[in-house]
Amino acid sequence: MPGVVIAESGGGGGGGEDFPAKLTKQVIVCSIIAACGGLMFGYDIGISGGVTSMDDFLIKFFPLVYAKKHHVKENNYCKYDNQYLQLFTSSLYLAAIVASFIASMTCKKFGRKVTIQAASVFFVMGSVLNAAAKDLGMLIAGRICLGVGVGFGNQAVPLFISEIAPTRYRGALNICFQLLITVGILLANFVNYGTSRLHPYGWRISLGGAAVPALILLVGSLLIVETPTSLIERGKKDEGLKILRKIRGVEDVEKEYEMILRATESAAIEKHSYRKLMQRSNRPQLLVTIALQIFQQFTGINVIMFYAPVLFQTIGFGSDASLLSAVVTGGVNVLATFVANLIVDKAGRKSLLIEAAVQMFIAQSVMGGILTTHLKATNSMSNKYAMIVLLLICVFVSGFAWSWGPLGWLIPSEIFPLEVRNAGFFFAVATNMLFTFLIAQAFLTMLCHMQSGIFFFFAAWVLIMFLFAIFLLPETKGIPIDEMTERVWKKHWYWKKYYNSDDIKKEST
Repeated sequence: MPGVVIAESGGGGGGGEDFPAKLTKQVIVCSIIAACGGLMFGYDIGISGGVTSMDDFLIKFFPLVYAKKHHVKENNYCKYDNQYLQLFTSSLYLAAIVASFIASMTCKKFGRKVTIQAASVFFVMGSVLNAAAKDLGMLIAGRICLGVGVGFGNQAVPLFISEIAPTRYRGALNICFQLLITVGILLANFVNYGTSRLHPYGWRISLGGAAVPALILLVGSLLIVETPTSLIERGKKDEGLKILRKIRGVEDVEKEYEMILRATESAAIEKHSYRKLMQRSNRPQLLVTIALQIFQQFTGINVIMFYAPVLFQTIGFGSDASLLSAVVTGGVNVLATFVANLIVDKAGRKSLLIEAAVQMFIAQSVMGGILTTHLKATNSMSNKYAMIVLLLICVFVSGFAWSWGPLGWLIPSEIFPLEVRNAGFFFAVATNMLFTFLIAQAFLTMLCHMQSGIFFFFAAWVLIMFLFAIFLLPETKGIPIDEMTERVWKKHWYWKKYYNSDDIKKEST
């Protein structure tokens, strides 16, 4: 594939270096293959919600939930309120927190490529255990293996893509990860729709199918190159220079190579990256990263994606209709993420986050109002209002998918200096997994007790996110990854106070 030569603006303090680069076939192929880690993650998100609504699955593992689901007078909002059922979904994310910490170290010591390969191996193991599960213990063990795979993959893939991508296309290429998460969710919804008719083992096919994207990633990972930054960081300077020329498609890479070399030499001095991360000069990136991950989960998106079939049954759709509705929202998710892929490097990160917050706030508020008025504890909501709620969910999902979803991973992968990049991105992954766990573990109970008020709960959080994006989030579009501190954080109206020269001198002594 012929590349397009681009000049990437660089230079600390606005000095204006040019980094010639082509958008090469090598970069595109490597980004797509690595982004298959998102395909694994997305498939799991989509499959778990559908499986937990299948009667055959519930009869085998959660008979009490099955009995409540089919009790005619059971409270609409409490049919699925069961801590063990929630643990099936959420146990993966506890494992992912621990795994992402280990992955932050393997990324640094062994490279991004090896860490991605390890993610696929653990995911295959988890898929096999889940498909063959004989009891709840075996089922949870499989979820834990999947969680290790997710932790390794989510730690390594966004870093990998950000480090090989030309600055001008970094946003679009990184969003391939989120795009394939949405594709995975959609595929899982189709699989669930088909296997729900295969009694009594359809759920085994759904859960075992997670091995397919994992195997794609495992085989594909044999074809990708290691990032120049990782090679140079581990002392393989000649190989790093060779790979840099290969992925940029030009011979003149000396300026970019020198920038990476300076960054790696600076990083090598700091032996304790987590201690360094806690210093005042890295606090802006850390606080923004943690906030983005918390906000991403408190949009309520995983309520929709984990429990879409459950949620649609709550508002009056039958079992088949609820699975089909999940397919519809999954399709919207894919298309909207593709929109983000096209516009993120033109529109910028900040404007997308602000617009989407408004869109999600309106959708959730109206949904909450409709459910408050038309869905009581024991009645059925009319098809007209159920379809309106489905439409509003699609509006909400589209807003999330072109903003807080992909950018929640993109921004943390590009804002940390190299010496704390692995440690900083660990906090991104771990925070995301922790709050995903909390939401997944608590949602069905929250739905039971808060009922329609749960949508107002998430809408309030979206309003906070809107204010955060306006006042505290800097724009990172078009800034070389190793020049963020000088060109973004030191110039932001609020965060620049963390770079007082006297404080930095004290940190370095």
